Amino acid sequence: MSKKILLIDDELDILEILSYNLEKEGYDIYTATNGNEGIEKAKEIIPDLILLDVMMPEKDGIETCQELRKVKELQKTLIVFLSARSEEFSQLAGFQAGANDYIVKLIKPKILISKVNALLQLTSQVSDNAKLIEIGDLVIDKDNFRVSKSGQQFLLPKKEFDLLYLLASNTEKVFKREEILEKVWGNDVIVGERTIDVHIRRLREKLGINTIQTLKGIGYKLIV
Repeated sequence: MSKKILLIDDELDILEILSYNLEKEGYDIYTATNGNEGIEKAKEIIPDLILLDVMMPEKDGIETCQELRKVKELQKTLIVFLSARSEEFSQLAGFQAGANDYIVKLIKPKILISKVNALLQLTSQVSDNAKLIEIGDLVIDKDNFRVSKSGQQFLLPKKEFDLLYLLASNTEKVFKREEILEKVWGNDVIVGERTIDVHIRRLREKLGINTIQTLKGIGYKLIV
């Protein structure tokens, strides 16, 4: 079954160019010209990926993303901003609203298509319930609590393992600190502010300094 992509942008020429190129790749393309229309269409079709502009009439992209993330059926949908706004604060606002990625519109169509292909291919390989996650040279065996990287085996304490598994479950997502605390430690456990930082540091020491990326003021993302 073809993957469904929803394009939300008020610039008709952008919609036309993106639709043409993505349809050539075999994707089913749907379009909307403002945030409100995009939200309704997303609820209707449940797309695999949404490409979303920031500056739009009626409801801007940030508000639209926030609303989309409240819809239960869209929790696994990838949301990627495609905007002319390249400022750091705009990109931070996008991630804080729940986006998986932020792309500046100056990107060449072929590179954009490659990125879309990679995003959708990766998410189809890793599910939330996966017992075995393989990403590059990193292998995580949930049943046996085993981790290996480049053939080297690691025996991780449970919380480090749970944290790594969470990040690996969706490598295109930036996990916020609040979400990490809730899913790894639970709401009924009180931990210090530095707890996540300590566990991230230990994972980096064991698996490689560049394995986990910090997005300042937002959270963490696995890079493999």
